[in-house]
Amino acid sequence: MGTRVTLHKIMRLLAVRNAACSVVCPRHFGRCFLQSRFFCSSTNQATQHNQDLNSPSGKPVTELSVRSFIDMGFTESQAEQIYESLSSVGGGVAKHVLPTLTALFVLGLNPSSAHKVLEKCPELYSVKETQLQQRISNLRKIGLVEGSLQRVVVHYPRILTVPLKRVKHVVMFLKEKCLFTSQQVTDIIRDCPAVVLEDLNQLEYKFQYVYFRMGIKQAEMVKCRLFRFSLDEVRCRHTFLERRGQYETPDKKGQTTIVNPKLDSVLNVDQDTFLTHVARASAEEYDVFKRLVSREWREEELQQGRIEPDSDGDDDSDEDEDTGGKSGYGKKRKK
Repeated sequence: MGTRVTLHKIMRLLAVRNAACSVVCPRHFGRCFLQSRFFCSSTNQATQHNQDLNSPSGKPVTELSVRSFIDMGFTESQAEQIYESLSSVGGGVAKHVLPTLTALFVLGLNPSSAHKVLEKCPELYSVKETQLQQRISNLRKIGLVEGSLQRVVVHYPRILTVPLKRVKHVVMFLKEKCLFTSQQVTDIIRDCPAVVLEDLNQLEYKFQYVYFRMGIKQAEMVKCRLFRFSLDEVRCRHTFLERRGQYETPDKKGQTTIVNPKLDSVLNVDQDTFLTHVARASAEEYDVFKRLVSREWREEELQQGRIEPDSDGDDDSDEDEDTGGKSGYGKKRKK
């Protein structure tokens, strides 16, 4: 009965959503019409589905057909790709497929967007419906409004695989450790959703580096989408400018003897633009610098006990969700 009940649930939820869209928000009629294709098709073929989704013994069948996905509004090609993905993911996930699609449709995604999400993140097939709903609800509580929420999910669907506790922990970390406002945290999650999976030690180190060494305040960090960039990217470009005398750490009053380039011009440009218009250096100079500074930073870490001498540099950020793992620059010194 489980699969059949979920199909009926999708139909009911989409019917309610379609009715709401047609009354409250007429400009979304096109999207609602697309979703209603699934509702109408499924209603007309309910008897056939009941036969297809149940084995002769009366037990639910764990696999869906390409036809059933087409009835939901997916193109034949998309339906085939979803069906093949289910086969590659392995057993035990089929029971979550329809609840996952329910959550995505009710979120407001059309079949094309839902397909894109599942193509990017097949792990969503394994997420329970209650977990999906809780995670989507939490993103709304963080401040992601309609439109922004859907864009985040389509751009970075992996955010729906992250445990609720982890996301809340990162949000509190950004507020309490980095002193971002609630609105700034919302903007960070919207523009840099991968931050929810970043190692918290490295996240704190990156924030402190940019705040104290570069003299950049929170508002500019958010505006320049700092957390899209790795710590090494930030350090490398800043250190290159610093050693060429083109960037100074502000004093206690925030003053410098030169005009530092804006963070946006340091990070939000490709390497050629950075070298030509900001550093005014050649690619050869920068390549040599990167090799030398990489060796220098590694020696520093070895001396301070942050990495093992035979370490291959791989991180295990999933080892301890609450403490942010034990990777990167924030490792404690060995006793």
